[in-house]
Amino acid sequence: MERLIEILSDLNPDVDYKTCTDLIDGHYLDSLSILSLIAELEDEFDVVIPTVEIIPNNFNSAEAMWKMINRLQEEE
Repeated sequence: MERLIEILSDLNPDVDYKTCTDLIDGHYLDSLSILSLIAELEDEFDVVIPTVEIIPNNFNSAEAMWKMINRLQEEE
């Protein structure tokens, strides 16, 4: 999870990713940063994030992203 927080902090260091639960809804992450984030997550955690997983529920918080990453790792 710490590595995920580091990756997110590189995108926008002004956000408290440990507590923020509206990264998408609050416009902290825009579409370009999400695309960049997805590529980094896939490389860093050795997962493929299918298009159907790219929904606000999976990206509104670091915790939601972490759960998605773990689930995708288990499915492989």
